[in-house]
Amino acid sequence: MPENVQRALDVDSHALRIVHRINELGSITAAARSLGYSQPAVSQHLKRLEARLGMPLVAKAGRGVRLTEAGRILARHAATVTQALDAAAGELSDLVGLRSGRVTLAAFPSASATVIPTLLRGLSQRHPGVQLNYVEAEPPEAVRAVRDQAADLAITFSYTGDQADPHRQSAQGLTVVPLWRDEMLVVVPREHPLAGRDRIDLALLAAEQWIGGCPRCRAHLLDLATRSGFSPSISYETDNVVAVFGMVAAGLGVALVPALAIAASPLPAGIVARPTTGGDFRTIHLVGTEGAESIPAVAATIRAIGEIDAAPWSLQASLTSRLERGTPSIG
Repeated sequence: MPENVQRALDVDSHALRIVHRINELGSITAAARSLGYSQPAVSQHLKRLEARLGMPLVAKAGRGVRLTEAGRILARHAATVTQALDAAAGELSDLVGLRSGRVTLAAFPSASATVIPTLLRGLSQRHPGVQLNYVEAEPPEAVRAVRDQAADLAITFSYTGDQADPHRQSAQGLTVVPLWRDEMLVVVPREHPLAGRDRIDLALLAAEQWIGGCPRCRAHLLDLATRSGFSPSISYETDNVVAVFGMVAAGLGVALVPALAIAASPLPAGIVARPTTGGDFRTIHLVGTEGAESIPAVAATIRAIGEIDAAPWSLQASLTSRLERGTPSIG
């Protein structure tokens, strides 16, 4: 294709619409009126395009005009192009207006039964056109999913002093914002000598058998126990919180469990949960890519997360969150 023709065809949509309407209506005046343009503006668009092409697009025909062969070629393709542009504009408008859009969110299991249903319900009521896809994943996998663009956002957690914290090296280039503090609770049988206390000193449980959770949860237990002056005897290991509760109820040991896990799987009869004297907690984060808020559907999801009332699950808003009208900013 000659270079001048290629350059000329890099035209704006106005010129294509004008040629298309002249072909339909037979006059520049009628084309201008139908498009809401002034006649001089239409004439300027035509002259500019003719100059770039090096050939005329219209010729006089009585009181009106007719398209030349070059004009008819453009008009024939202009209909398809303008329809495609209109369709694209409509879809983009839907995205901006939150009448469409898709967001993939990853989060850990205990959030699946608490935070996530509340988020899904609120977002679907406010923006029914936005499709929120949810994937359950532990924090390392969730952070990796955001980094690999398999997820737009992730709700994760971390423990103080966690050497395997996925929000460090693996989250480089991502934005991590603390959302809530999730208090750690000691779970003991109801008849345990310490069950009646408001808070339990971990050092008083040094002689107990312990039930360990997921690898990072066990590492946190070991860290807290070390700081309390003992090495816990972990007799059983399971990341199934319901199984943990069953073992505690059977008198097989005690456990350290986040409040959100208890909210997701309420305690059975026969066991109680008490906070530690150290006020130990884990931090729940929102992870996203830099600039994620520029995508309307993602921004709406972030706003919805920021508006969640986490009090029913005993979560405390993190004092270090960057908040603007209750919304975490990850941009």
